[in-house]
Amino acid sequence: AWRAAIAEGAAHRSPPRAYAAALAICAGITLLANQLNDRIALANLVMLYLLGVIFAATKLGRGPGVMLSFASVAAYDFFFVPPRLSFSVSDTQYLLTFVGMLLTSLVISHLTSSLRREASVAQGREQRTGAMYAMARELAAALATEQIVAIGSRHVSEVFNARVGILLPDSADKVQQKIEDPDPQIMLDAASLDLDVGQWVYDQQKPAGHGTDTLPAAAARYLPLKAPMRTRGVLAVVTRDARELQVPEQQRMLDAFAAQIALALERVHYVEIARDALVNMESERLRNSLLSAISHDLRTPLTTIVGFSSMLAQTHEPGAPGDVHSARTGELIEAIHDEALRMTGIVTNLLDMARLQAGSLKLNRQWTLLEETVGAALAACRRVLARHPVQVKLEAGLPLLQLDAVLMERLFSNLLENAAKYTPPDTPLTIAARRIEEHGQPFVRVSIDDRGPGLPPGMNERIFEKFTRGEKESAKPGIGLGLAICRAIVEAHGGTIGAANRVDADGHTEGASFWFALPVEAPPPLPSDVAESEDADAEAGLHDTHDAHDETHEARDGASAPSTFDPKPASHSNPHPDHE
Repeated sequence: AWRAAIAEGAAHRSPPRAYAAALAICAGITLLANQLNDRIALANLVMLYLLGVIFAATKLGRGPGVMLSFASVAAYDFFFVPPRLSFSVSDTQYLLTFVGMLLTSLVISHLTSSLRREASVAQGREQRTGAMYAMARELAAALATEQIVAIGSRHVSEVFNARVGILLPDSADKVQQKIEDPDPQIMLDAASLDLDVGQWVYDQQKPAGHGTDTLPAAAARYLPLKAPMRTRGVLAVVTRDARELQVPEQQRMLDAFAAQIALALERVHYVEIARDALVNMESERLRNSLLSAISHDLRTPLTTIVGFSSMLAQTHEPGAPGDVHSARTGELIEAIHDEALRMTGIVTNLLDMARLQAGSLKLNRQWTLLEETVGAALAACRRVLARHPVQVKLEAGLPLLQLDAVLMERLFSNLLENAAKYTPPDTPLTIAARRIEEHGQPFVRVSIDDRGPGLPPGMNERIFEKFTRGEKESAKPGIGLGLAICRAIVEAHGGTIGAANRVDADGHTEGASFWFALPVEAPPPLPSDVAESEDADAEAGLHDTHDAHDETHEARDGASAPSTFDPKPASHSNPHPDHE
């Protein structure tokens, strides 16, 4: 508080020439009074000195007015009160005149200078309010960060007679000056800015630099641009007059300017986010419409091609040994059939993705055993898994799950085909499932592990985005929709999905692991006759062995022994989706 009072007093202190002017006024009034001394009464000469005090206090300030008050009493006594040209007083009544004249002069000087100061303060506030309004009006119309930097720098420079720099953070939260060619009359160049001080101010959200208690040796004063959500940058100010920011009113004004600039930066930031979100939504809508139209138009001719190629394969009779032409024809028919199946899978993925995004796909959820879905998916993927043995490790006693069996089979098929596509031939795949608890909610966690090269760095989450592939430039077929469909299916069932690399004790990548967790719900109660039948079967020691689609050799017992699925080539009549 005492520092602020000293600074304010120094700011309103009158210069030496004002005191000299006050003495000159006193001398002038004395000369005028000497000419009028024979024409007016001696007591009326006091009015002349009082008028001089009023003028000095109004134009020169409080200090010169007070000094003129004492000088006026002394001049009046020395030059006009008998005996003249002496400070002695022959009549004691003049002492009362001197006291009244001095007190009146002091009061008039104080009141006049106070009014002058209040008028000056009001004028300054009006100017600052006008400057604030002008800057706020221009900032409200700004639509880009560069415009805000230019507008804020110009107004701060004009109001505070200073050069200004605005430091903004980059993607790594490192502040830097974004203006490449700043105006030297308004803005600070890179050599005049201390980025280390600016970074400290941005991180700590406290002012620093010249005129503060933190790093006062810096040439500029650095202020954080604090907005409601977060700090948007740093304002650096170098005044041409060192006393410009010593007045508390000016400091508060600078803080207000910084707050206005920070609000404008935050507003533009969220405007850009909203604009990008709107563009992305519109792009997504157009993309889904295009995918839906393309998939519908391509599905019919592809189905026809698959059917015709199957008929050709069935009617084609291999020629005699050595008949190269007949063997070549058979290879071409098989290649046409395989490529048509692959294209059918791509189109099916496109159609499924469009339906899932549009929300038009309704779930047909029924109580299902997980091993039945796994068996169906293994049977459907037999051709793709021809060179990948599959180990199935399902925990004993897994509960029933309320699933859409068709979509879940699709989920397993996509994950298995993705694993087979990106792993070397003859390497095993593992399907495991177990019951877990998360935040008091039971889940069944299913994982599919491979022995491939693993996921690229930073792709654990992005791999599930649409049209994203693990290998951007790859000869492997696919358009990057399979895993996106998997995520949509799992989320539609209220579950979560993820992926991570598996590493050994030495930190080497052993392969990738794709997992998903499905919530466990309470199954409906069984009818009494069914429950009694199951109890009787349990007492008799009966065991039911389930063979999924007669395609898997999986067996589940109380110890949950793993089983191995050894795929064989499937017939061409089983279409499959090709995905990521």
